[in-house]
Amino acid sequence: MRIVRYSVGGVRHYGQLKSGDTGITRCEGDPFTGMAPTGVTDEVGDVTLLSPLERPRIFGFAYNYAAHVDETHRDIPDVPVCFMKPSTAVVGPGDAIVYPAAGELIHFEGELVVIIGKEARHVKPSDAQEYILGYTCGNDVSDRIVQREESAFGTLLIGKGQDTFAPLGPVIATDLDPSGLSLTTRVNGTVMQSASTADLLLGVPELVGYLSRHLTLLPGDAIMTGTPAGVGPIRPGDEVEVEIEGIGVLRNPVVAERL
Repeated sequence: MRIVRYSVGGVRHYGQLKSGDTGITRCEGDPFTGMAPTGVTDEVGDVTLLSPLERPRIFGFAYNYAAHVDETHRDIPDVPVCFMKPSTAVVGPGDAIVYPAAGELIHFEGELVVIIGKEARHVKPSDAQEYILGYTCGNDVSDRIVQREESAFGTLLIGKGQDTFAPLGPVIATDLDPSGLSLTTRVNGTVMQSASTADLLLGVPELVGYLSRHLTLLPGDAIMTGTPAGVGPIRPGDEVEVEIEGIGVLRNPVVAERL
C-alpha cells in the first residue's frame, strides 16, 4: 500500500495511491487509527500532495553509513549519534526548502525515513517491524556552519532544525523490506548520492530497538536513518530529488528566504 496525505478543494484527506498512479482512493480516518475507503476517487493531477505526516516528532541518526563517516574524516561512532528536528521543519513534496538569509553553507542529505505505526517501548529488533507503519523519503537539510558551531559544544538544534529543513514524502510505503533499497539523491538532475540501505551501519530494526529502549515511540514518529556519502551544498534556484526504491521521488525546489 502507498498512503498519501493530500489536499483537494481546500480539504485534507488520507488516501491510497492506486497502481500506476492512476488515482487516489480517498479514505476516512488516518493510518494510525484506521483508514476506510469512502468510495471517492481523486485524480492525482487535481490534488496537492502534502507531507505524509503533519507535525511528527523527528529522530535523526548521524554517521550511519561508513562511506559518509569517511567523507567527514571521522571514526565510526561507538554509540548511535542521535538528534531531533522540530515538527515545524517538515514540508511536503513540491514545497520549497528555504535557504536562510544568514545561511552560508546549506547541505542536502537524502535518507530513508521510518514511520512508527503504534506506541513502542523496549522493542526487540526482531520485533521492530510490528511497530512500523511504513517508509518514506526524507531530506535532512543541514546548515553546516551552525551545525559545526553547535557540535563543538555538544549540542545540535538550529543546524538541523530550521523551518523547511525536513522535507518528507511523497508516500508512506507499507509492506516494504528496508534492508536493501536503492537510494539516489539528485541536484538539478545530477546524481550526487547513490547507495543502498544495505550499507546502513545500524539497520532499521536496530534503530527502532535503540530508541525504544530509552524512550517511548509514538504513532506518527519519524526516524531518519542516516545519509550515505555524497552530501553537498544547495543554493536558491536548485531542485533536490531524493528517490528510494519502492517509495518514489521526493522533489523540492530551493528558494531564498524573504525577510
